[in-house]
Amino acid sequence: MLRAVESGPAVVVCSTCRLSADQREDGEGQRGGALLAQALRTIRETDPALAHIAVEEMPCLFACQRHCVVHLRAQGRIGYVMGGFTPAHDEARAILDYAVLHAASAEGVVPYGQWPEGVKGHFIARIPPEGFVGT
Repeated sequence: MLRAVESGPAVVVCSTCRLSADQREDGEGQRGGALLAQALRTIRETDPALAHIAVEEMPCLFACQRHCVVHLRAQGRIGYVMGGFTPAHDEARAILDYAVLHAASAEGVVPYGQWPEGVKGHFIARIPPEGFVGT
């Protein structure tokens, strides 16, 4: 069920997520999560500043109350589960822009004033890194 991936900053996309609250897949049978992963990869491939952010997929992140869910992670940093996205270019770009800020931060905390508009309101949970808890 698990496979090893390279360590480093990553956006892990729930590949089986719904397209929206009301729709499971698009007219061609593609799930929202798979479409979001593709949008993230397309943007990543066209911008060298994003090359260090991996885009990975995992079937079902168990956040089914939201659609198009991602887990943002980087070693030694607080991780975040975010959802309720659409697989659109602007939202995928906001996720990647936030991932860059997250990876550059000391502990995974990005000041609110730096958040891209496209991620505001999408946070579901924050996950402490292994071996740490908040103070």
